[in-house]
Amino acid sequence: MKRSILLIGVMLTMTMAVSAQKKWTLQECIDYALEHNITLKKSQLRKESATEDLKGAKAALFPTLNASTNQSLGYRPWQESGTQLVTNGEVNAKVDKAYYNGSYSLSSQWTLWNGKRNINTVKLDRLAEQEAELQVEESANTIQQSIARVYSQILYTDESVRVMEQVAETSRKNEQRGSEMVEVGSMSKADLAQLTSQRATDEYNVVAAKSQLMTYKLQLKQLLEMTDETDFDVAIPDISDDRLLAELPSLQSIYEAALTSRPEIERLQLAIKSSDVSLSIAKAGWLPNLSMTAGVSTSTNSLANNNWGNQMKANVNASAGFQLSVPIWDGRSTKTAVNKAKINQLQAQLDLQDQQKTLYHDLQQYWVDALSNQQKYVAAGSSVESAQESYDLLSEQFRLGLKNIVELLTGKDKLLQAQQNRLQSKYTALYNEQMLEFYQSGVIK
Repeated sequence: MKRSILLIGVMLTMTMAVSAQKKWTLQECIDYALEHNITLKKSQLRKESATEDLKGAKAALFPTLNASTNQSLGYRPWQESGTQLVTNGEVNAKVDKAYYNGSYSLSSQWTLWNGKRNINTVKLDRLAEQEAELQVEESANTIQQSIARVYSQILYTDESVRVMEQVAETSRKNEQRGSEMVEVGSMSKADLAQLTSQRATDEYNVVAAKSQLMTYKLQLKQLLEMTDETDFDVAIPDISDDRLLAELPSLQSIYEAALTSRPEIERLQLAIKSSDVSLSIAKAGWLPNLSMTAGVSTSTNSLANNNWGNQMKANVNASAGFQLSVPIWDGRSTKTAVNKAKINQLQAQLDLQDQQKTLYHDLQQYWVDALSNQQKYVAAGSSVESAQESYDLLSEQFRLGLKNIVELLTGKDKLLQAQQNRLQSKYTALYNEQMLEFYQSGVIK
């Protein structure tokens, strides 16, 4: 009695632990991945780096200011008495072999005109920041699509396991019925061996399907960047036929929506704008540069009669001016930069056209696969019903000795094939429908 109570307690505890295990929905998987995925975090860091480049380009529009000082010791071993030297505009009254110099200066430079190169650099870096942000969205979309693909495979395999278990249970019943028929002499032991072999094969298929299910769950866990040893399971949603067989939007409407929302399209459109700005920057190499400079400096010397404060005041020297640079011959570097910028401009345009064609091809494939598998699912449903009725009739006739073992097993194989065809068309249609909705709305449900 005590052992029975203990065993019941252990079983209840295990049942409660299994029931309490978290089952991840598709949305929870996506949210977790978007927060923890390493690839996505790297993309976000690249975006932050682009933001810093933009701040630096904006700061370059303003004047620079630099402070400097120089402190030095001098030594004149053969300095003669009575010799007067002039340093920084002052006559040195002292005759010391060792002396000390100090200089202090502030300087500033401001680029007034450089062919709008600095302004265009700000534009270019702002576009680069936007492109980096779109690359983050691209990475997020790729992660979501990968999760949705593996998740749909889990749903398919999970339902396939249940079908395999039903088939294995039917095989066990057939084997048991065959044993009874052997006992009464209405079946040979050779036929019973075939039923036993079929039962063993079906049980093996159950184990193989469960192993495949575990593999897909492991793949999903890896996509979520989970490294702990906790068990991982997913929630199995109830998918109605109305949801699965809903009318698809037109391919053209999906494509037009994707052209205005997909980050890879927007990024390549920005790349064309960036190539235009880069061409303007390259052409600025032929234009003159105008800068404004200003500075103030002073110095001190230990040989002068004035004290440190008076020397700092008396030796102040301020200056301001303009610097003009006109390019005459630069070894064709500007011409080369302009030509390469034009090539990059054409390359960016071709990249956009290529991506648009790839996008249309992908959507077309999703749309055709979704529609064809909807139709296959409807046809497979009728096929399953027909195969089930046929197998039920064969089973009854087999029990009555009107059908042999080969006909029974053939009927069971046809039923299993029809069930697998329906499952495959169901989840292939579901996945492709989800991808069409994702490309149209940007959301995976």
